[in-house]
Amino acid sequence: MQKKPLFSRIAAAALAAMLIAACGQPRPQQGAEVLLHTTAGDIRIALDDRTPLHRDNFLKLTREGFFDSLLFHRVIAGFMVQAGDPSSRRAPAGQMLGESDAGYEIPAEIVYPALAHTRGALAAARTPDSVNPERKSSGSQFFIVWGQPFDNETLDRIQENTAAATGNGVTIPDSLRGIYNTLGGTPHLDGQYTVFGHVTEGLDVVEAIQGVETDPVDRPLTDVRIIRAEVVEK
Repeated sequence: MQKKPLFSRIAAAALAAMLIAACGQPRPQQGAEVLLHTTAGDIRIALDDRTPLHRDNFLKLTREGFFDSLLFHRVIAGFMVQAGDPSSRRAPAGQMLGESDAGYEIPAEIVYPALAHTRGALAAARTPDSVNPERKSSGSQFFIVWGQPFDNETLDRIQENTAAATGNGVTIPDSLRGIYNTLGGTPHLDGQYTVFGHVTEGLDVVEAIQGVETDPVDRPLTDVRIIRAEVVEK
């Protein structure tokens, strides 16, 4: 998921440093979960402890109410649903969205193949490689993978392309191929975006959202909104 850059490289680096200072030594938050109450139903997400910067940032924004009332502003059937643009909170119908976020970037935490773009994966949006070669993540925009199943011949072609894009950093293991063969996902994104969680309940809600009718720039014609996001207290 790519969006246009919002800040100069210098400003982004400074903001990232501030984030690391704030979140780099967090209190333990292992096994954290977030519940998204949406107009389409509830989605429960487990955040992964192997991506602590992304985990703690998502929890921080959730606790601050950042995601409350935001839209799923970009939806592509058979691919993914995306949210986290603060300008979507009061956006009138037809307004272009996707260019705003929390105002900082997060260093990439790509843990592949342990964390891959299988169906239900939670991943961070980011700006393109052309302006973001380090593949830093947006501070707030995220997407949930839907995807589709792929046969092995197609996965072989995808692997060639992703290997070229990652300096041979992506090889799809047999265990992951089995998931992509049956459950599905978006394997062409592997090794290039940070996956930092997965849906544990409400995959049917994600399915419903990815199937809504959209305009030519992938915004749903009828708003799909995060009513409220909350940290699930253990």
